[in-house]
Amino acid sequence: MDMTRFLQRPAALALGLCLAFSLGTPPGSARTVERGVEPRHQPVVQRTDFVFDVIADGNGGLTGPEESRLTAWFSALGLRYGDRVSLAGTGSLALRDAIANAVGRYGLLVEGEAPITAGQAAGGGLRVVVSRSVASVPGCPSWADRSGANFAGGLSDNYGCAMASNLAAMVADPRDLIEGRDAGVNPTSTVSGRAIKAYQEKAPTGSGGLQSMSTGGK
Repeated sequence: MDMTRFLQRPAALALGLCLAFSLGTPPGSARTVERGVEPRHQPVVQRTDFVFDVIADGNGGLTGPEESRLTAWFSALGLRYGDRVSLAGTGSLALRDAIANAVGRYGLLVEGEAPITAGQAAGGGLRVVVSRSVASVPGCPSWADRSGANFAGGLSDNYGCAMASNLAAMVADPRDLIEGRDAGVNPTSTVSGRAIKAYQEKAPTGSGGLQSMSTGGK
């Protein structure tokens, strides 16, 4: 009997079992274990640019039919707070003012430099660009590990989804999640600052001594 071949069989069997266990390991147990408190699910902001070319009249202004087309386009988009309206082109100041008045009816302002878009407005006209940002949380909710117990002491795969999804749904302007916003005021010159300063500098009511009062009658 070949003892060498007989002794090699258990080693080959053990190696085969190890390979079987490694290949049969579920994917959930192979993922990175998160042991901190920082959720990996965060809101993602996506921007879409809508364009509309406005044609100027012979005097460089905005005609009635062209203004009606522009207003109908705003209504079709559902122009609302959070949308950013900008202009691009070589149009006149009168045309810019007319477009700004149309935008103002929706409670918005024409602001900033227009993003780069394909093509351009006709000579003397203006391109109106409406940039709309939407916040969402990809991969939420996630129940990838709901059927298995977590024996590694890590976070659930769904951890942070509720908070991030609520934040993305409640923020009025999704751009604030990326850029933030400048207060635009000096705290030392606001009315509230002056009121606090007056309160701090006012002398206490008891600094003048107590008033003498008599309870006697006539």
